[in-house]
Amino acid sequence: MLHIVHRLPPDKIGMVVDSGYDFPGKIQERLLEYGEGMWMFREQPHCQTTRALNLYYGEHRDFKYLTDRIRITPRDLEGTRLCRPHLLHFICSPTRAKQILTEVEDVTDWNPTTIYEPIPDSCIPESLPALKEIMHLLDVLSPNAEEALNLLSLPLPPTRTTTEQAARVFLEFGIGTDGNGAIVIRSGHLGAFVLSRGRNGVWVDAYWTETESDAQHVIDVTGAGNSFLGGLAAGLVLSEGDMYEGKSDRSLERAHVLTTDVMTPNPRNPDWPNWNGDSPRRRLAELRTRLGK
Repeated sequence: MLHIVHRLPPDKIGMVVDSGYDFPGKIQERLLEYGEGMWMFREQPHCQTTRALNLYYGEHRDFKYLTDRIRITPRDLEGTRLCRPHLLHFICSPTRAKQILTEVEDVTDWNPTTIYEPIPDSCIPESLPALKEIMHLLDVLSPNAEEALNLLSLPLPPTRTTTEQAARVFLEFGIGTDGNGAIVIRSGHLGAFVLSRGRNGVWVDAYWTETESDAQHVIDVTGAGNSFLGGLAAGLVLSEGDMYEGKSDRSLERAHVLTTDVMTPNPRNPDWPNWNGDSPRRRLAELRTRLGK
């Protein structure tokens, strides 16, 4: 959630943190620096803190848990200050997503906007039937390009043409109530493609390109997808649900996370911190100029 702090105040966003008996106190202190109102720490005195590895083999990525997982469901939010949020972003298999969405449906008068990011190891053709079962319950489906093509058995590596093809196929399956949801395919240096029924597809350019001068700024891609979708979530709140409004903002969120993981105070304006030695507002203005906005 750190990626949208500069977009929304801490009391408007929330994240549950399961802190096991070995949870580092320094990490908790660091998180609290971004605003105490956004965190809900659940102490788990009988469990280790969940740990995992992101593994990279060239262009192939894998993910491996090192400890037992501590699951969270919408029911866990009942009776807390994070109860019934307006928007939910969840990353899991289609089977688990179905369980989450069923719990949401069981709560009276709760109709959150749902952003679903399929977990990488579930993005295989065999998972497509389970995904199609839940698509009508989603507002936004957002795999990355490789995941989208894998699900549909389309050839790799991704191009803008094959990414657009995949987006059209997913939209034809029916995303959202009456098919009024959207597909957002994140495609690395190609940008991101946004498509919904009744609107032309739009490419959102990546802030960092494949040029040598830009490549030196890209330190670590871990978390870039989450940061993009965090920016999307904030953008949906601020634009009252308009998927196409301020779409360059999401690319900006991702660009900041690629360079490093540090947000620092801005002595000129404490309310708008620097991030990686630069101002988010300055980068947004630059990106809008580049896109001719």
